[in-house]
Amino acid sequence: MAVDITLLQKLPLFRQLDGPVLSRLTARATTRRIPRGASVFEQGGKASSFYLLLEGRLKVTQVTADGQQVMVRVVHPGDLFGFARALNRPDYPGTARAAVDSLVIGWPMSDWDALVETNPRLAINAMQTIGQRLDEAHTRLREMSTEEVERRVAHAVLRLAQQAGRPEGEGVRIDFPISRQDIAEMTGTTLHTVSRIMSGWEGRGLVRGGRQRLTLIDAPGLRQIADPES
Repeated sequence: MAVDITLLQKLPLFRQLDGPVLSRLTARATTRRIPRGASVFEQGGKASSFYLLLEGRLKVTQVTADGQQVMVRVVHPGDLFGFARALNRPDYPGTARAAVDSLVIGWPMSDWDALVETNPRLAINAMQTIGQRLDEAHTRLREMSTEEVERRVAHAVLRLAQQAGRPEGEGVRIDFPISRQDIAEMTGTTLHTVSRIMSGWEGRGLVRGGRQRLTLIDAPGLRQIADPES
């Protein structure tokens, strides 16, 4: 599927690039529709392409050496992902699966070096993307190392609301299917613990749940749990 340049021009990654530059960038790129539940790539697979999410949401999971599945990140529109070459890897470190019907643009992995060398603005934007991912990973690691579980879950829900929230009625709904198991994997705890915490929050009117649905009702109340000393 040919690439629609007007879609790229709306994204921060390409904001300062003009039409001719974008045309050269997309000369070898292709777009793919990814149905909900389908994967863009699988953990351990040969890293043949890197991608940008144009529409939808993706969940990236890893299976650890002892067989435990962990959700390591959510890919939002405008995010680069799968750029294993930038991480000096020949394979994909995780599985990227569509949480909703999604649209991605992909480039051959062999094009990575040429793209960043000939497009300084793209290289800077890509570095910022990698930096943001590392910062979020460090934040999550710090939370898991130093905070009690309820605070970690509160931070995770607040981040999801900030990154993927959509105003709906009296609150902010996470605009893709998110389960309690997903939140447990994101925060390094168990489904039982997350279910107990979320049920308590629902009783207090902080959040409203449903079948893979989550709406944040009382953001100040949840922030108080996440950072009680602030």
